[in-house]
Amino acid sequence: MLHPRAFKVTVVWTLALLFLGSVVHATESSLACPDWPTCFGTMVPEMSGGVFWEHLHRLVAGGLVLMFVLATWLVRREVSDRPWMFKACLVGIALLLVQSVVGGLTVIYQLPDLVSTTHLSLAFLFLSLATFLAASTHQRVPEMSTEMSASVAASLRLWAAIGAGLIFLQSALGALVRHTDGGISCPDFPLCLGQMIPPLINVQITSHFFHRVFAMLATVLVIGIALWVMRQEVPGIFRQLAWSAVALVVVQVALGVASVLTVLAVPPVSLHTIVAAALLANLVALSTLAGRA
Repeated sequence: MLHPRAFKVTVVWTLALLFLGSVVHATESSLACPDWPTCFGTMVPEMSGGVFWEHLHRLVAGGLVLMFVLATWLVRREVSDRPWMFKACLVGIALLLVQSVVGGLTVIYQLPDLVSTTHLSLAFLFLSLATFLAASTHQRVPEMSTEMSASVAASLRLWAAIGAGLIFLQSALGALVRHTDGGISCPDFPLCLGQMIPPLINVQITSHFFHRVFAMLATVLVIGIALWVMRQEVPGIFRQLAWSAVALVVVQVALGVASVLTVLAVPPVSLHTIVAAALLANLVALSTLAGRA
C-alpha cells in the first residue's frame, strides 16, 4: 500500500515548510510579496532577495496541499475498513485550506500579531495530525503488541500525549513571542531582565517569560518519560523515540538560549522552530504507537 508512505512524506514536507516559514520571518521577508496569492501580480516573480524565501514558502505550501490530497485519495482507494482515516484526511485538507487563507490574511493585513500566531499554530496542528496518521499506518506495530504490557502501553500513550500537548502550547507561545517581537524582551539568560520573575507589564515580556517556563516543564517531562521507558519492557522503537525526544529537547533549549544571546540571529531562530516541530512530531508518534501496541 502507498498511503503509509504518503503520510510519512507529508510529515517531512510539513517540517520543511515550517523551517522555510521560520526563515521567512527571521530574514524579515514576510512582506517581500505584498499581495496574495500572487507575488507582484504574478505567480512567477523574480526569485531574488526576500521574494525568494517568501515565494518559495508559498510554492512548498502549495505542494503540501497537493501531496496531502494525494494521500487522501490513496486512503480512499486502499483502505475500506477504517473510515475514520478518510475522515481524518478530510479534516487535514480543511486545516490546510484554512491555513492557506490565514497565511494570505497575514500578508493582506500586514502581519497582525494574532493572525500570524494562528498561522503558525495551525501549521503545528496539521503536523500533529499528519504524524498521527503516519504512525497509525506504521506496519510493524502489530508485532510489538506482544512485547509490552497493556498498562505500560497505556501509561506511555498518556504521558507522551501530555508531552505533545505541552510542546504544542509552548510552540504557540513561541509563535506569539515571535510575532509580537518579544524575542529579546528578556535579553539575558537564565534570568529575565535580571530577575527570576520579571515585571509582566506587556505581552512581549509575559509571553517570553511563560515560553521559558513551559520549556522547562517540557524538558523535565520529556526526560522523565525517557527514564521511565528505560525501566520498562518495551520494544526498541519506543526507547529510540524516547531518547531522541530527549536529544531534541536539549538541542531546542540550547537554540533558544542562542537565539537570545545572538539577538535573534537567523540560524538559531530558524532551527529553533524546526526542532520544536520535530519534537512535537516525535511525541505524537510515540503516543500513537503506544496506543496501537
